[in-house]
Amino acid sequence: QVQLMESGGGSVQAGRSLRLSCQASASTLSNGCLGWVRQAPGQDREVIVSVTLENSLTYYADSVKGRFTISQDNVKNVLYDQMNNLKPEDSGMYSCAEDRLCFKHRATALDEYDYWGQGTQVTVSS
Repeated sequence: QVQLMESGGGSVQAGRSLRLSCQASASTLSNGCLGWVRQAPGQDREVIVSVTLENSLTYYADSVKGRFTISQDNVKNVLYDQMNNLKPEDSGMYSCAEDRLCFKHRATALDEYDYWGQGTQVTVSS
């Protein structure tokens, strides 16, 4: 069973940056996907960024495009989400997730993911 543990959340002012990290307990399959999911207050969870490991294909939700960057360290089994120019609407619980078998496709839907972390809170004040 894969375990995912997030860190790096916090409270910042608008315009600042945060980098989230997700430590995986085991190596991700080469044909899997890793992603970050956000649940903002009063809203449904959404996949905001993902990376397809087989071909390095990335996905960014329109709301974060140009501001967030997903990356991974395959040696350390760590997934990162660099978040720049944060906005109050970026506030929420951020969880990393793993889709074990996405192959060459982007994993953009919540039900594609098999394992989830507990999440780390991000609060952005105006």
